[in-house]
Amino acid sequence: MNHDSTATPIRLLVVDDHTLFRRGVIALLEADTRFRVVAEAGDAGEAQRRAAETQPDIILLDNHLPGVKGVDALAGLRQAAPEARILMLTVSEDENDLAAALRGGALGYLLKTVDSDVMAGAIVRAMAGESTISPEMTGKLITAFRSTQSSLPAQQPPASVPADPIESLSPREQEILAHIARGASNKDIARALGIAETTVKIHVQHILRKLNLASRVQAAVYAVSRME
Repeated sequence: MNHDSTATPIRLLVVDDHTLFRRGVIALLEADTRFRVVAEAGDAGEAQRRAAETQPDIILLDNHLPGVKGVDALAGLRQAAPEARILMLTVSEDENDLAAALRGGALGYLLKTVDSDVMAGAIVRAMAGESTISPEMTGKLITAFRSTQSSLPAQQPPASVPADPIESLSPREQEILAHIARGASNKDIARALGIAETTVKIHVQHILRKLNLASRVQAAVYAVSRME
């Protein structure tokens, strides 16, 4: 693989109770100079200890762990390593698990059938603060998002906020939201609109704030649900 070996490697913690699968993932990642696996774990308790010790950049977390679901381990991991971004790596295609993962603060949700290049790309994007969902799960995003929203207490918007939050977006922000709904990255959007990638990032931040959303994934789901 031709990757920049001068850049600081992304530090990873791999959590999976199947030793063979875990070692296989680690071997794939360590063959890529962009990554360095600093720890591994086979259960939630060990994962939390290793996360606290190593403070990884990214945690790859299986959902089916002995005694506890990975989504239920998210809070403990985030407390142990507050700066780490967490990507679920699982066999579960259940939209309830997807909803729980997003609600718990996971930045991405990858199926174990994912191609190794896609997994690597998801890790790099997570490091940049961008979310990735396996293509097989995109059809379940709206269901997951609605499940997430329905679990929250209803709130009355302040009088200054328009009844429809999307009306608070500028034409440019609405244009960028449409690109996000199609799965475009910041780089893709910048190229399509002929603006700087940093400008796109600022617009995305404004969009999330105005729509009261926590992540790019939720913005994509919000936009797609508006297109129904």
